[in-house]
Amino acid sequence: MTDRKILLSEKDIPQKWYNIAPDLKTPLAPPLHPATHKPLGPEDLAPLFPMALIAQEMCPDPFIEIPDEILDVLKLWRPTPLVRALSLEKALKTKARIYYKNESVSPAGSHKPNTSVAQVYYNKQEGVKRIATETGAGQWGSALAFACSLFGLECQVYMVRVSYDQKPYRKMLMQTWGGKVAASPSTLTKYGRAVLEKDPGNPGSLGLAISEAVEDAVGRDDTKYSLGSVLNHVLLHQTIIGLEAIEQLKSIGEKNPDVVIGCVGGGSNFAGLAFPFLKDKLKGKTNPKVIAVEPMSCPTLTKGLYEYDFGDMAGMTPLVKMYTLGHDFMPPSIHAGGLRYHGMAPLVSNLAKDKVIEPRAYHQIECFASAVLFARTEGIIPAPESSHAIHCAIDEAKKAKDGEVIIFNLSGHGHFDMASYDKYFSGQLEDYEYPMELIKAALKTVPKV
Repeated sequence: MTDRKILLSEKDIPQKWYNIAPDLKTPLAPPLHPATHKPLGPEDLAPLFPMALIAQEMCPDPFIEIPDEILDVLKLWRPTPLVRALSLEKALKTKARIYYKNESVSPAGSHKPNTSVAQVYYNKQEGVKRIATETGAGQWGSALAFACSLFGLECQVYMVRVSYDQKPYRKMLMQTWGGKVAASPSTLTKYGRAVLEKDPGNPGSLGLAISEAVEDAVGRDDTKYSLGSVLNHVLLHQTIIGLEAIEQLKSIGEKNPDVVIGCVGGGSNFAGLAFPFLKDKLKGKTNPKVIAVEPMSCPTLTKGLYEYDFGDMAGMTPLVKMYTLGHDFMPPSIHAGGLRYHGMAPLVSNLAKDKVIEPRAYHQIECFASAVLFARTEGIIPAPESSHAIHCAIDEAKKAKDGEVIIFNLSGHGHFDMASYDKYFSGQLEDYEYPMELIKAALKTVPKV
């Protein structure tokens, strides 16, 4: 009988995170100071992050020890199951074997606590009392509120206005864990007030919410800033996903995957699964197809420029080399709120530029159709973000050769996204391909470095 769910015990949780930076084909371009355009030093980042995370951001070592205090919290839900999607395989009549890493089993319902717990721990160690952050769909904000509640820190979340309105239960999750939530643009910051004065109905964006959170953090001595994706240390913490998956496949005698898939907004859940599998690919030992899937309405990797740009709309963050749609990019209000970011993680961008990974973009209606098929075969209702990875896995499975192995990351469940499913079933969802002329207009504001 085929194993449907492949489990590890608590003692098998990885003891180290994998840092892909030393293994890259092309060295990562350094972050630059937003004013001087000179490479940043640790002291430049100190107003935003604790020194331990700054050290991880710039670390040259391939593996970094996970402190016992972090592992103790991760044991609440880790190791997460690796599941063979037998019912989906049967429905597709595929010759492939499909596996998914189920990150929806965390307390916050997504992969995000893998890094929120680590970030809050390091902030606590350095005496920080309060953390400010942004959130798109609310998965990151709820994960950070959860971690702050465990370690006794205050949490202020700036939630993109369109998601704040679309996803009230995410806001309630944050509040239940003690977080304070403001719709962004908000009246709590100078930048938020300026945006509202020009455009009172502004739907918000992750870049805008980041500006508010950064302004909040640098304006208070007791507060640091925390980011749920994009930065090196965030992607590092997520590699526990792929490290577990490698051991789970080995435990059942499965071969190395032929295809590895994750959805991408900022890049963290994709990196979490894919980076450990890329270690051997970068050394020429294996050659899986590794696919990063984004929405057509926010086509950062597929239509963006590989340039230095700000991570936020106001231009307060360091300049990083990444695929970008321009920090002024105002995304449409699609339902995969976690995939609406103008930039892509520098590490993911570097790998795409070197053609180590393959970017792909899909429309939201076809992704919802695949999500419904997944729910009706595997039982889990996926988050709209995860539906992009599912749709890609189905695409690949339909054309797979006999015995091919496909693995994807189920980054979160969709229990708080049922309004999106309601719009899908009632025919109210629309596909939207972001026009090149609007992308070109937004790219005109990318700084010349």
